[in-house]
Amino acid sequence: MKKAILLTAALPFLFASCKKDSKSGDFATITKNYFKEKNELEPLNATLNGQNEYNDQFVFEMTDSYRKKQADFFDKYETELSGIDAESLSPEEKISYEIIKWETAIGKDLLKTDNNLMPIHQFWGTHLTMTQYASATAAQPFKTEQDYHNFLKRMDAYSVWIDSAMVYMKKGMAKKMVLPKALTIKLIPQFEEQITPKVEDNIFYTSIKSLPNDLSIEVKSSLKNDYASMINNKLMPQYKKMVDFLKKEYLPASRNTSGIGNIPGGKEMYSVYAKQWTTTTKAPEEIHELGLSEVARLKSEMEKVKEQVGFKGTIVEFFDYVRNKKELMPFKKPEEVIANFEAIHKKIKPNVDKLFSLQPKTPFEVRRVEAFREKTASAEYVQGAADGSRPGVFYVPIPDVAKYNYYGDEDLFLHEAIPGHHFQISLQQENKELPDFRKFNWFGAYGEGWALYTESLGKELGLYEDPYQYFGMLGNEMHRAIRLVVDTGLHSKGWTREQAIKYSLENEAESEASIISEIERYMAIPGQALSYKIGQLKLIELRQKAQNQMKDKFDIKVFHQKVLESGVMPLALLESKINDWTKKGN
Repeated sequence: MKKAILLTAALPFLFASCKKDSKSGDFATITKNYFKEKNELEPLNATLNGQNEYNDQFVFEMTDSYRKKQADFFDKYETELSGIDAESLSPEEKISYEIIKWETAIGKDLLKTDNNLMPIHQFWGTHLTMTQYASATAAQPFKTEQDYHNFLKRMDAYSVWIDSAMVYMKKGMAKKMVLPKALTIKLIPQFEEQITPKVEDNIFYTSIKSLPNDLSIEVKSSLKNDYASMINNKLMPQYKKMVDFLKKEYLPASRNTSGIGNIPGGKEMYSVYAKQWTTTTKAPEEIHELGLSEVARLKSEMEKVKEQVGFKGTIVEFFDYVRNKKELMPFKKPEEVIANFEAIHKKIKPNVDKLFSLQPKTPFEVRRVEAFREKTASAEYVQGAADGSRPGVFYVPIPDVAKYNYYGDEDLFLHEAIPGHHFQISLQQENKELPDFRKFNWFGAYGEGWALYTESLGKELGLYEDPYQYFGMLGNEMHRAIRLVVDTGLHSKGWTREQAIKYSLENEAESEASIISEIERYMAIPGQALSYKIGQLKLIELRQKAQNQMKDKFDIKVFHQKVLESGVMPLALLESKINDWTKKGN
């Protein structure tokens, strides 16, 4: 799931009790203002969330002046919350109160680090978001003349942003806070590929090729000229400057180590990231040991499948067998991969109703990843607009269809699409009872934890009849368990990139190329990979606890409704909500 992240984070759950008087209406005003000011700090994310009044706005998120605005924002809302009597709030308002409290606290923790000195990497960020928006297939709308002027304004600011990124990267170089060489090498082509001989071939010109029919000839001509001028005179010179800087200055200065634990303040930074992404206070060492335990459990289950299909070699040899089994690579055209996912969707539809009474209205589509990012992209879900004007999209990278192995596709669909990210995010956005800031919020431990939990529902939904597809489910869960081991290994135990790759190859059936891409992802965004398994294990624990306590009164539809209805939140808040429902027994 791809989501721009700035404030989403967490600290331990505790409903604060304040002595000052307050009215629910006062708190509603706070949540409204919080959302507005958060969008002003995150305008690209606001566009993703369908808040179109921010479509021309742009921020320089790495700069000291921007971080001062963040600090003022956090201070303001800490003060605002101190004037609220939390005990006077409704249950949903208490959750809102605690979420704001979590976000401001973790935001302040992040500002104590120098993470702004590494403002770009190969996995996500402003330069990739802007390129995706320019493709005219993502969140940035291109339906009116104003829409085109909005993006033109963003392109102008973005061209200057590239200079700011280089300034702060140079500051990072001076402090030895730089990317690993392996990541810088992957970053260079992302800028290099946007330098085109012809402006018409540039991705930032894409929207001009499909101008709305209702625009006049004069307006169309003006927009064509404005976009061509922006690309030729501002963007491409800046891209050339960035490529030159990356090759001649940044790559030689890039580090040979892989994890952030080796940079100044890196261990403290990783502790903050682990807290942010898991929404718990689990220490990296505890998470590492949990990962090792889960890897051992899942490997035992994989051995059973190996025996079921009659393979006589070792589990590592079975991984290689599955990776290269020609029968699992049947597709000749990319369209056939997409059609297979659509067939999975059709197959589970009758059974979805048995597990979910609460289902979204937002449309859903499966699409191939855009060519400009397909080489480095993972499968992902990008949410639709809350008003239904833009569908939720499950993006599938197909860089080489002849080598596309589909043994894990049933599981992948459940996670990224239905009932994973599409259900959870769409229901959250559609819930009119939630304040706006919660409709568009994100906590990885909840959101990714939910998506991983839904993978275990495959048999109940009519999938995993083929042992290789079930092995795919085990493989994807193993992939998330391995993340606990290698992410903490890289960033808190001094593991090298090669160590992490070797460990993954020994314990999962992903291809070496895929594993390399994944390990480099963890190197780029420390802690994010921890969120999946930590969240999934909490959801499994809550379901088992509810079943044990409620016995015949337990209804899986109601459990799923209770988990989904209030949207993402820190795990301790979710646990409190489910425990309350379990005790009431309805």
